[in-house]
Amino acid sequence: QVQLVESGGGLVQAGGSLRLSCAASGSIYSINAMGWYRQAPGKQRELVATITSADTPNYADSVKGRFIISRDNAKNTVYLQMNSLKPEDTAVYYCTAQIVRRLGLSPVVYWGRGTQVTVSS
Repeated sequence: QVQLVESGGGLVQAGGSLRLSCAASGSIYSINAMGWYRQAPGKQRELVATITSADTPNYADSVKGRFIISRDNAKNTVYLQMNSLKPEDTAVYYCTAQIVRRLGLSPVVYWGRGTQVTVSS
């Protein structure tokens, strides 16, 4: 079994910061890309940021310059530092990871259960 567990969500005022964490645990041989998506009420889930195993990041235009994604491979953990938060950043944030459970197997995409981020104006 593999689990992704997010933490760090909460309520913050506009202009504030939050740091999300997501730790992968279980039967893991290696992790390829990791990332964050978000889903606001009444909207589709959208990409926020991803990071490859070589630490190459990719950001949605809406968060470029404000959010920073990083990872700690020794801890199987991905982070999302969110700065200059706006009310439109309010959403449930989901962690995702492409995980290889054993040598020779193809990677499988896993998702966390999500953490709520609410930005008040």
